[in-house]
Amino acid sequence: MTAKTNQITGRWNAVFIFILLIFAVLVLVPMALVVIVSFSSAKSVAAVGFSLTPMEWSLQAYQHLWRMGKQVKDSYLITIFHTVTGTLMSLTTMSLFAYVISQRNFVARRFLTWLLFFTMLFSGGLVPSYIVNTVYLRLNDTIWVFLLPTLVSAYNVIILRTFIMTTIPSALFEAARIDGAGHFAVFFRVVLPLFKAGLATIGLFNVVNRWNDWFTGMLYINKPELVPLQTLLQKMQRTIEFLRANSGVGSTPEGVAMLKDLPEHNLRMACTLLIILPMTMAYPFFQRYFIHGLTLGSIKE
Repeated sequence: MTAKTNQITGRWNAVFIFILLIFAVLVLVPMALVVIVSFSSAKSVAAVGFSLTPMEWSLQAYQHLWRMGKQVKDSYLITIFHTVTGTLMSLTTMSLFAYVISQRNFVARRFLTWLLFFTMLFSGGLVPSYIVNTVYLRLNDTIWVFLLPTLVSAYNVIILRTFIMTTIPSALFEAARIDGAGHFAVFFRVVLPLFKAGLATIGLFNVVNRWNDWFTGMLYINKPELVPLQTLLQKMQRTIEFLRANSGVGSTPEGVAMLKDLPEHNLRMACTLLIILPMTMAYPFFQRYFIHGLTLGSIKE
């Protein structure tokens, strides 16, 4: 009776498939629009707007990015470097911290957990952070400004701690200690192999946040070789908007010719495509760990 009740009929299965197809179309159509507009000419965008069938195809936006040459390449490399390196550093630090405060026999566990919650409730704000990072730590115009200030997230540490306490039995820790294993051996040989789903989840959150971070570069970076990709694209978009809004530039023949050939909406879509492609390629790597994490709680001991 239970198996028959849990079965889905063919009619309801078709309904669910139809609903999922609608959601898939709602997701894929905007993405297709971004790609098509990025390959459309400025005249086509001005004439028909954002359309899946443009009047004229063009590489104008990508040619404009190509003319920036070394700056785009350097920005891409610095963004990839601080995203990958910062994520690995954060996962290492937060996972070790989460392991420490998950040990019930650790004396300072409650105090360290309280410190984490305190930082979630109270923050110094932007101005004190800027003063500490620039005056005392001197992190401005260095790669470390992308790595150190965001090394530990209290919220993510709490998630990792909860994951350890709820998914890894305490009997495994006791058995490892009986065999003479120290804390580092327990962490790397017992916790880490069972910890991949939680690390993958927090790792993806960290990668997305670091990849999309443009404000740090805008606030602390003046060296062109250290400007991240998102900050570069933000500055470029603001420059284009300023030139189009400045009547003094547009009143000269040279300014009219420059503004005529200067892409705007198609360039914005090309920049968006450059940003989302790496994240789209990285998501399938994390997806299997998400599925594994969802199925962990479905198995009854």
